[in-house]
Amino acid sequence: MRRGTGLLVGGAAVLAWGEWVNWRWSRALAPNNGGAAEAVVVLGHRNPQATANFVNRWRVRAGIRSIAAGSARETWVIFSGGAAGGGAAEARLMADYARSVLGFDGVVLLEDRSVTTWENITNVIPLLEDADRIKIVSQPAHALKARAYLRRQRPDLAQRLARADDYRPGEWTAVKPLLALYGLWTLRGLELRAPPHPAPERPFCSEL
Repeated sequence: MRRGTGLLVGGAAVLAWGEWVNWRWSRALAPNNGGAAEAVVVLGHRNPQATANFVNRWRVRAGIRSIAAGSARETWVIFSGGAAGGGAAEARLMADYARSVLGFDGVVLLEDRSVTTWENITNVIPLLEDADRIKIVSQPAHALKARAYLRRQRPDLAQRLARADDYRPGEWTAVKPLLALYGLWTLRGLELRAPPHPAPERPFCSEL
């Protein structure tokens, strides 16, 4: 009886820890809440198949729900990701899912060359210049890493970062402890105050 109770308490503590860590990451380096023009950047996940996979479908939904109420006309959604696994670019698969399945009819921009998180940020920067508020959408640890990269490359734009709706209590609860452990590994040694990186030239992008 005591062993069973201990396992339940331990399991609940692990789940609560996973929730807390992901909640904290979702709010880190996201100081801005104001401004009218909003850019929502949805980062792609490795996607070798012909349609958006489970992770990318969730990220698209999280990106669309991150659009601030009443700001849809002044919001553009940027899907970022190249063909890291072969086939179509992640950005195009996510955009197709947003349009054809979710019925999203807002402004969509594609950045379809990046194969790393650093490249995601480098290549979307020219698409963020006119935004008053910038939201980066992914799993919380990955989104935090991307925000840190923006801070390293363009500290001025990083001041416009705002929290996306990519964390919700009870969502992904069973795997949040694993996501937290993986996030701790991927974020280890992350430097948030590196000197600013020179602004890149404008990459190719397309609008849908």
